[in-house]
Amino acid sequence: MAIHYKDLGLVNTKVVFQMAMEGGYAVPAYNFNNMEQLQAVIAGCVETDSPVILQVSRGARKYANQTMLRYMAMGAVQMMKEMGADIPIAVHLDHGDGYEVCVDCIENGFSSVMIDGSHLSYEENVALTRKVVDYARQFDVSVEGELGVLAGIEEDVEAEESTYTHPEEVEDFTKRTDVDSLAISIGTSHGAFKFKVKPGEEPPPLRFDILEEVEKRLPGFAIVLHGASSVVPEYIEMINRYGGNMEGAVGVSEDQLRRAARSAVCKVNIDSDCRLAITAAVRKVFAEQPEVFDPRKYLGPGRDELTKLVRHKNEVVLGSAGHGREIMAAINS
Repeated sequence: MAIHYKDLGLVNTKVVFQMAMEGGYAVPAYNFNNMEQLQAVIAGCVETDSPVILQVSRGARKYANQTMLRYMAMGAVQMMKEMGADIPIAVHLDHGDGYEVCVDCIENGFSSVMIDGSHLSYEENVALTRKVVDYARQFDVSVEGELGVLAGIEEDVEAEESTYTHPEEVEDFTKRTDVDSLAISIGTSHGAFKFKVKPGEEPPPLRFDILEEVEKRLPGFAIVLHGASSVVPEYIEMINRYGGNMEGAVGVSEDQLRRAARSAVCKVNIDSDCRLAITAAVRKVFAEQPEVFDPRKYLGPGRDELTKLVRHKNEVVLGSAGHGREIMAAINS
């Protein structure tokens, strides 16, 4: 028997994205795999009164178990309420690679799914995306599609080279599929090693010309950026200082993400930065306190560091802070 997302206290992304576009900010979409990550994301978003999309990858479903994830989502909503907040929380399938996984997530309480047909031919991508949309409409679940391919590696999503989105395809694609949002490729990349740059060099700028052309062709349509972690230098330095080896890791600058968030981009995916924050804090504990073996004593600091990162992203990078309650008021009106 299908479980509807509203029974879990979740929202879909339609009003959330509409208000983000009108307000000139982007909604954070944070990936999580375990309890500490989820606690940190909820705490950071509650403390900044920010809407939030909790993202679950295919790898996270395998790692944490689908049923466990559903109850974790319910717990996140209850945690938010017990903290005295009222912010919109969506649970989203990240990079669904087929119809069956999208159906499974929709029937298990996800309020949003992504069907990633970018590895297929254009016509196959259209057909698969439309099939998922038709099923999702029965449950009022939001659907994200993708045009263009991001380079990099993130769990089981891998591509050696980027294929930029062709703006001339977006009108046809969105019209024929009826998707609610569209992930495009403008130079972001999956993982922590996004760009090959020499010491002192800046990463290549995002292709804002493509974004602007997409905006012209799809006025008022929700655009999504994947692979948008900044690969925070502070965390790379900490990881390397305390025994790690992440030389050459570099991400998208915060200035460019701020610019994107003020445009039609109303959802920004953040995964690698969340992993880096926790790993940096855990390595610090192990290096400075080698006698520690209680998971709470190293996962706790990791959780605290991730909460700090979430607050920073919401307040400084995406501009989503301060909009949670107003969105919920609009949803409930």
